[in-house]
Amino acid sequence: MIVAVTRNIPDKFRGFLASCMLEVAPSIYVSPSMTKAVRERVWGVLTKCFSDVSDGSILMVYNDPAEPAGVGVMTLGLPPRHV
Repeated sequence: MIVAVTRNIPDKFRGFLASCMLEVAPSIYVSPSMTKAVRERVWGVLTKCFSDVSDGSILMVYNDPAEPAGVGVMTLGLPPRHV
């Protein structure tokens, strides 16, 4: 299972993610059966286009037995932080 959560990103990202994943709630995308190769290609497209984004972020979590707790995490941008 792969889950992607977006914040404050242009519509082109949302359209791209919706073309390869299911949007289950606003800005939350899931894919129960995406292969590692497809996930890496999707992440590559997101990374390539992300330089145009000033204050948004994308978080992707996926099953990875080699990572602690079996969950891999990839991020672009920074989430908002409040002290």
